[in-house]
Formats: sequence, structure tokens, C-alpha cells
Amino acid sequence: MLYVQKYGGSSVGNIDRIQNVARRVAKTLADGNQAVVVVSAMGDTTDELIELIHKITQKPPDREYDVLLSTGEVVSSALLATALGELGHKAVSMTGAQIGIRTDGVYTKAKIVEISAERIRKELDAGNAVTVAGFQGINEHGDITTLGRGGSDTTAVALAAALHADVCEIYTDVDGIYTADPRVVPAARKLPAIVYDEMLEMATAGARVMQSRSIEFGAKFGVRIHVRSSFNEGEGTMIQGSVEGLLDGTGMEKVLIRGVAHDTEEAKITVEDVPDQPGVAAEIFGALSDRRINVDVIVQSATVKDKNDISFTVGRADLSRALEIVETAVKKLGGGAIRSDDTIGKVSIVGVAMAQHPGVAATMFRTLSSNGINIQMISTSEIRISVIINRDKVPEATRALHKAFGLDAPSAS
Repeated sequence: MLYVQKYGGSSVGNIDRIQNVARRVAKTLADGNQAVVVVSAMGDTTDELIELIHKITQKPPDREYDVLLSTGEVVSSALLATALGELGHKAVSMTGAQIGIRTDGVYTKAKIVEISAERIRKELDAGNAVTVAGFQGINEHGDITTLGRGGSDTTAVALAAALHADVCEIYTDVDGIYTADPRVVPAARKLPAIVYDEMLEMATAGARVMQSRSIEFGAKFGVRIHVRSSFNEGEGTMIQGSVEGLLDGTGMEKVLIRGVAHDTEEAKITVEDVPDQPGVAAEIFGALSDRRINVDVIVQSATVKDKNDISFTVGRADLSRALEIVETAVKKLGGGAIRSDDTIGKVSIVGVAMAQHPGVAATMFRTLSSNGINIQMISTSEIRISVIINRDKVPEATRALHKAFGLDAPSAS
């Protein structure tokens, strides 16, 4: 069997942990299997590299930023290959460029365009385990690009798809996907399985276990993803396309809401008095899209004297860049003042069954109201409802909603 495994930063946080990962990979190889192992940078290495470049400039060139950040994963990959060698297994480390991960031309948030699996297959056929530096690729100009935070997840799932791997295992510091972040909701329960659509909404809504684009790859190519702990041998959570394992004995959904996700890394921008005419929203959001800045919740006020106010949320890390882009667009449009707020957070409920059940939104809003939590903005899809609230209220809101929808573990009731 061909295994693609991914180990996150905490799993390779120091030499002892890298050697532990090597032992786990060795067990896989000992049974005659092949292994491609994608690794993140060790521990806080990426943050430390960002801090270094910001000591030189607060606005580093995107190209050099990517070159610098890609080195963290290269270190992990080389160390793991060396550790496997010490255990008697042939192994070779590779960068994203060496294995042929081609990306588009957008630095810091590049998207994978194609993967040439030929080099990896040659190494596997030669009896080597292949350790891969995650989070990176190479664009058409031969420049290094990075895939954004959590990009090693996308590297692993994309490789599993390209190689037609039998198993894609994502090893992390938690033992699966929970109904909420256990650090915020102690009563959260581990899910044995979750469908792609739910996991994608959970990831987009703030769940940090996997990058959302990795779930998109899994859904597109039918890669079953097993999220497990790198610190124990227990079963984790299977991310899959069907509801098998999510139904009770009568074929009915076990739960209405699968989980509650939260995100405290959001910021809100409000543009006042923009002209009420076609093309205004396209100008603002098109400019943001061109710079690969994701916009989440959008609210436009009712027209007053041929003017509108538009409010929307972006990642807090993107706030300064987003403000620069919006200011340029608004000058062209002739709009009014621009305000920002980086004290907000988002809480979301997710479940494939909620579309068929009335009253879900009412329960959510009633729960928040009874806890004195004010809603600033609302966004919905068929399987998700998100609200923007004050960041300080996010933990309380998450726990209250988790309990209100019957997700608390029985012992916590």
C-alpha cells in the first residue's frame, strides 16, 4: 500500500519528536508499504522567520518572504529523512520544486496548478521513503511560492490525489475532529467521521485542524482523509464523501448540528456612502480578490439618498493590506469614510441536516440573546450559519451554542 502521511509543526517540534515520527513511519514501512511523508516547519519556526524579516522591514517583498518561509519545511524534511536512515530505512528529502508542485503566480497564498508525480514514483520504485517539504511549490518563472497557513495539509492531500495513494493520514497534536475546539469547549466530543462539505464549512469558519483548500482537494478527487494524533495510536476522524458512519440504525441523522466553529482572527471594514449604482461592489471586491484577500461576511445597508454603506470581514492579518486596497478603490468610486474594527470574532454552527429542519436559526439567535450576546452581522449557507460578534464574547457564545444544540458530551451535562 502507498501511504501519504502529513505531520504538523507540533509533531516535529524538536529532535525527539522528529525521531518519534521516524519510528511511526518506520512501522508503516516495515509491513512492506511505501510512504510519502509531508512535514511542516518545526514548532514555531515559521513565526520566528516572520519575526526576523519584520525586523528588517514591515512590508517585506512577497517573493523574498516566500523564499524565507519555505526554508522551515525544508529543515524538517531533511532531518526526518536522516532520522529514517538511522533506523535503517532508505529515505530521500525533497522540496516542493523538486517533486514538481506547480503553482500559480500569487506569492504567500499560491494555489496548486498541477503536480508531476514522476520524480516521487522513481524514488518510491527505488525503495526510498520520500519526505516532502510541505507548504510550498514553484511558479512558472521558477520562483518559490508558499500555499498559506496550513498549506502542508494541501500538499499532502494533493499528493495523495496525484499518486492515487491508498491512505492519506493527517497527523496532528489532536486526536481527530471535535464538535468544537476542546480548549474552548471542554464538553466537546470527537467525531468518528464527517463529510467533506461539513469539514469544509468548519475549516472555513475557523476550525484550525485542517486548511480548507485541502478539504476541497479531498472532495474533488475522492481522497479519504484520516485525521489522527501523532502522539498515540488511537483512531481519529475520517473525512469522507458519504454519510456512512454518520447515521443511526434507522438511517436517520444522529445529530442536527455537527459542530460549532469559531474564529477570533477576523476584522471588519465598513465603507460609508458609496454610490448606489452597478459596479461598485465589483470594483471593491474585485480589487481584493486580485490580491488574494478572502472576504467572508458581507452586509450592505438599505439605500439612503442614492448612497449605501457596505461592511465586510477579512482575516485580521490581511487588514492593513485590505484597507490600502479599499482606500484606492473608494477614491475612484467617490465614496465616503472607511472604518475598521479588529475586535470582532465569528461563531458558526455547521451540519448537513440543518437545511431540512426549520428553527435552527431561531435557536441560535435565541441562545445568543439569552446570554446577552449582540449580533453584528449574519452569513448563511445551506449547512452553515455564522454570526459576527464581539471577540471577547466568542468563547461564551461557542459554549452556549454547543450546549443548546445537544453537542455536549454526556458526562458534561
